[in-house]
Parts: sequence; structure tokens; C-alpha cells
Amino acid sequence: MEGTWLIADRDLNEREGLKWLLKSSSIPVKNIILASDDQEFMLLFEKESPDIILVELDMVKPENEFKFQDLIQIYEPVLLLTSAEATFEKARLAIDMQALDLMIKPFSTMKVKSAFQKAARKLDLKQRGNLNIPKASKDVSYKGLFLSDHDTAISYNIAAFKPESSTAMEKLHAFLTEYPFKHLHQIFPLSDMVILLFELTSFPIREQCHKAMRKWEEEFSHPLAIILDNGTESEMTLNQKYIGIRKKLEFTYYKGYRQVVEADSSLDWVHMDPFLTPPEQREWVDMLRELDIEKIKKWLYDEFLQLQEPYPDPGLVRIRLTSILAQIRRFMMTYHIDEQQEAEKEYRYIFNSILYDSVLYRSVQNIILFIQKLFLAADNYQRNSMQNPIERGISYMESNFSNPDLRLEEVAEFVYRNPSYFSHLLASKTGTSFTEVLTGIRMKEAKRLLIETSKPIKEIAVLVGYHNSNYFSKLFKQSIGLSPRQFRDNKIQDEKAQFNS
Repeated sequence: MEGTWLIADRDLNEREGLKWLLKSSSIPVKNIILASDDQEFMLLFEKESPDIILVELDMVKPENEFKFQDLIQIYEPVLLLTSAEATFEKARLAIDMQALDLMIKPFSTMKVKSAFQKAARKLDLKQRGNLNIPKASKDVSYKGLFLSDHDTAISYNIAAFKPESSTAMEKLHAFLTEYPFKHLHQIFPLSDMVILLFELTSFPIREQCHKAMRKWEEEFSHPLAIILDNGTESEMTLNQKYIGIRKKLEFTYYKGYRQVVEADSSLDWVHMDPFLTPPEQREWVDMLRELDIEKIKKWLYDEFLQLQEPYPDPGLVRIRLTSILAQIRRFMMTYHIDEQQEAEKEYRYIFNSILYDSVLYRSVQNIILFIQKLFLAADNYQRNSMQNPIERGISYMESNFSNPDLRLEEVAEFVYRNPSYFSHLLASKTGTSFTEVLTGIRMKEAKRLLIETSKPIKEIAVLVGYHNSNYFSKLFKQSIGLSPRQFRDNKIQDEKAQFNS
């Protein structure tokens, strides 16, 4: 409904700017009056009896404060206040005068528009004679929501308003309390949502909720989801309807917010394997090793963002995402990125995003962005140390040569390289094949054991990775030119000769 507005501010630019914002908004306005000082303000206030006033508190002189407050009490307009002083005294005065809002200069356009919208809603409620907040009736209480045996059939429809962030709950409750719903019976503010009870009428609740969401989005940036009970199951208790609505709200994990949905079907989750299968693990190892971000994007989009009802249990989806994160963690360790404090901090952030983010799409996007950063770090690491894969591979061979089953594939996997590519790098670096490098490492250790210990040759063969001592002896002679026994005897003779000389 249209109203008369009185805007009082000493600054001409402020007055005209506030007037322009009001005229350019969608708020119905009957008349806009401007005042430049407190004397003019008092005269216009008494003469025009404005419905809404927006006044600069700092403009009112101390000797006129009591008269100003008396006028507010007599005419009871919707009151908006501004001030350049963010002090406790100004805030206390605004509370005492029951101001709808106190805006501290310089204020943003969004803040002013939000205050204008609240004032317009308050005036609308006042003119409709519906300022009272719905009170709990004797037969409807919080117990009815939470206790299954508290009541029988309930003759109300339910709407649940859930913001994505719980920090918006206070604003949402105030907004819904002031909003002019038709046939609203009661409001139940909870910790994470607000439940509204509507009387059973032919008036469309869905339309009201759509309009309320649009109004909310005009004033606030917090995403909101609304679930409606369609009222078809009249024999259901309030608790049953509440449980159904709360369960239906879990769809936001897949579809996001800014939607009005009717709870006209049950939400039954389907099973999914929460862990990566061995082929999927292999695929992730390859995609990460190849730094193929486009392939990873497609994999994640196909896996998580193309889901259709019935959806898998969100808990299982979160576990599956952590399985992927485990592969990413392994990739970080390969390139020593886990040793970087910033990367480790972001890894923890991604882990928490998977566990607690309210929207699946956001978790997936966070993972993709994180992988992109990891790929840049890995690329820099490779460029700064081109030989590191070879050096790390040789180091791994030196630590595991006693394993008779050590293969090229195992070493290549350790350094996150394709076996054929790693073999090529090894040949380029050393001029020899994988088998020749491994044999050289084993023969070097065998010579040490032959010289420094008295262990039998059969035992030395096992210690350096050969089950068959005859095969070991053959390789040793090919490599050194002497059999293991000859090599040991020669070294003993050499030492004796040096001692006698």
C-alpha cells in the first residue's frame, strides 16, 4: 500500500540520493517530503503526518530531542534512522524509539534498499491491521513437531524456509515475521530453518512462498530453499509432516538453493559404492600423472553432476569424494607438495568442504580448482628438477633391490610415470636399461658382502634379490669377470699381500 515518506537530512546530496533510491525502487509511494533541518522536520511532521520517516539523528538538536520523541510516540510512524556516529548512545536511542533500522553513514545502496523494503512491509502490515506475530495456540507447540505420539491428524499445511547458511537465521525469522502471509497460523523458528503453519484453505501457498522468496532475494544475498507440504495426507501428524519436509530438504545437496519444492514424493536414497574400484584408482593415478585437468573435469562432472532422482545417500557421496582426495594426497606426496604449508592448508579446506559443504556442486568445483593449483606446482617441480623421477626411481631400486620380484612397473608407479616412458628416461640418463641398472645395484651390494662378510654365496644371492645362487653366480661373473668365490679369494689374497708388505 502506498504511503507518505518524510526524509530529513542536513546534506542536500544525501537527501536527494535517498529520494532517488526510493523513487527508483519498486516500493509504492504516495508522496516524498524532504526536510533540511530539525525545525523544518518538526513542522512537516506535524503537518503531513507521514507514514514512514527517515531522519538523521545527528540533525536533531539536544533541546528538541524530547519533542522529537513525543512526535514519534503520538503519530507512531515507521521509523528509519541514520547517523554518522557508530556509538552506543546512538544505538540505545534507536532502540528506545523502536526504530526499524539504524544506518551508519556512509551506507551502501544495498543497505538503504533493504531498509526501504523493510519499512514498506512494516507499513503494509500496519495498514492491514496485522502487526501481531502469530502466537502458539494451545493445541500446536514445538512438541507437535518433534514428538511422534504428541497428536493425531493436523489440519495445517507446512512450509519450511531453510537458508544455506545458519548465520542468516535471525534475519530470516525477522523477515518472515514481518512478511504479510495470508492464512498464516504460526511460526516455529528452529536452529537451521523456520517452519510456517498455514490454515487449510484454497489460497495457493506456493504462490505466496515464491513471492516471499523474491522479496527475500531483493534484500539479502543468502540463498534460500523452501519445501511445501502439499496437504494431500490429511491424516498425517504434524511430526510426520515435519520429518518428511526435513528429509526432502536434503535434495539441496544435489539441486542447490533458490527453489520452492513441494514435498509430494518420498525421498529414498539409492546405494552407491562409496569407494573407488581398482580400475578407477588406476584411472585416477593416470589422470593425475599426466596432469590431464580436462579429463579429470569430465570424470567429476559425469560422476557427480549428472545425477538424477533417486539420488544416492549424500553420506556415501561424501565418502566417495574423500576416496578421490586420497589419490590427490598421494599425488601431492610424489611431488612433495604436501611439504608446502599453503598447499597443506588448502588440502584441509577441501577435506572440510567435502564433509560439510551443503551443495555437492561446490565441493566438486573446489576439488577441480585445487587440482589445477597442484598441477601448476607439479609442473614447476618437474621443470626445476627434470632428473628427479630418475633419481627417485634409482633410489627406490637401491632400497628394494633385495626383492626378487622388483619390476619396472613397480618403480615407474612409484615415481608416477608410465613404465615405457620411465624406461626411456632411465636409458637417456644412464645409457643402460632398467635390468642393467638393477643388476649393477645388486652386484655392487654383492661385492660388499663378499668382501666385508663371511656369509655363504647362497645366502648373499638371496640378500641381493636372487633365489637361484647358480643364476646369481652366472650374472656376477658376466658383470665382474670373476665368479663370486674367485672374487672373494682374490680380495683376501690382495689384503694379505698388502699386510705382508
